[in-house]
Amino acid sequence: MKKEKNITKNEITNTKETVKEPVRKRLPRIYTYFLYFLIFAIIGWLLETAFSFYSLGHFTKRGFLYGPLCPIYGWGALILIIFFSTYKKHNLKLFIYSAVIFSVFEYLVSFGMEAMFSLKWWDYTEEVLNLNGRISIFYSFAWGIIAILFINFVYPFFKKKINLLLSKIPYKLQISVVHILFIILIADTILSCVRYLM
Repeated sequence: MKKEKNITKNEITNTKETVKEPVRKRLPRIYTYFLYFLIFAIIGWLLETAFSFYSLGHFTKRGFLYGPLCPIYGWGALILIIFFSTYKKHNLKLFIYSAVIFSVFEYLVSFGMEAMFSLKWWDYTEEVLNLNGRISIFYSFAWGIIAILFINFVYPFFKKKINLLLSKIPYKLQISVVHILFIILIADTILSCVRYLM
C-alpha cells in the first residue's frame, strides 16, 4: 500500500498564497484628483474655445494659462467630486447647493483675477440679474444643471474609463507621469502669472 503524504496547514497556506495574484498598487487619491483636475480643465478649455469660435466666428485663445487648460473647470470638477458625490440621488439638493456655491466660487475667482491682474476673463453685464458682471442668474441656474449631469453621468463615465486605463499602466510609470504633468502645470502657472503681471 502507498503511504498517504501528510500535508501540513502551512503547506496548504503556502500553496494558496502562490496562487493569489499580486495586488496592484493604486495611485494615491491626491494623484487621482490631480488627473481629474487636468482632464476637466482641458475639457473646459475645449468647450470655451468651441463656444468662442461659434460666437465670434474665429479662434481665440481661452483661459489664463499658456497651455490648453481652464483651471476653473478643473477646480469645479474637484469640488463636485469631493463634496457633492454623496448627493447623486438627491438632484434637487445637488442643484440648489451647486448653483449657490459655484456662483460664489465664480464671483470670488473673477474678483481675485481682476484684483491681481487688472483683467476680466468674463463679463455678464449684458445678462439679466447679474452681480457686478461677475455672475448672473442664468449661469447660476446652468451650474445647477451641469452639477446634476456631471455627478450622475459625466463623472461615473470618466471614473470608469480612467480606472480601466490606469489598470493597464505600470504603477511607477503612473507616478512618473503625474509628477511630470504637475511640474509642467506649475511652470505654466508661474510663466502665465509673470506674463500678466509685467
